[in-house]
Amino acid sequence: MAFYPLQITGLVLGFFGMVGTLTTTLLPQWRVSAFIGSNIIVFERVWEGLWMNCVRQAKDKLQCKVYDSLLALPPALEAARALMCVAVALSVIALLVGICGMKKIQCTGSNRRAKAYLVGISGVLFILTGMFVLIPVCWMANNIIRDFYNPAVHVGQKRELGASLFVGWATTAVLIVGGVLLCGFCCCNRKRPRHRYFAAGRRVPHARNPRRTVTVLSRTSTSYV
Repeated sequence: MAFYPLQITGLVLGFFGMVGTLTTTLLPQWRVSAFIGSNIIVFERVWEGLWMNCVRQAKDKLQCKVYDSLLALPPALEAARALMCVAVALSVIALLVGICGMKKIQCTGSNRRAKAYLVGISGVLFILTGMFVLIPVCWMANNIIRDFYNPAVHVGQKRELGASLFVGWATTAVLIVGGVLLCGFCCCNRKRPRHRYFAAGRRVPHARNPRRTVTVLSRTSTSYV
């Protein structure tokens, strides 16, 4: 395939996107404690994630605690959990479908058209995964920024953007680029002209009018009489 590097690049980006999606989901650094005021002596740093809270003290001792109740969580956190879980599942499915559409994989036979369709489906799934990652990340970032500039929120309750959000934005870009490359590979293979080759020693019969052939033979035979 002339466009085979597009498929390889798209699958590599999709793999890194899957790893980034899983990392964004598991890291507890979605919301981190904000340093506000002139006091630079901080004894502890608070990290808040989708699944647990972590407190890092001044002596580099990290303590994490998983959320006890699922129903007691804020609605935004529950929605972010659900969307990220769906994103992880979609990224795994997209990677498996893309691998099945590779040239060297024979699970779908040697039908190039079917393989191209599988690669296109994989690209669409990667783009959907990027959207599912982008929505909770932007939603959480909007809530953090809104609470940070809200004077009604106590200083100790204000948070800043954590590292997981930046990983999520980078993951979204990688997933979308990888998905676009895979979709481009599918479109290029569908528009590629097909050449038919016939086996050696076999002649292709030409459609002729039998009546016309008979009349020509009869004319040639009578001309010699």
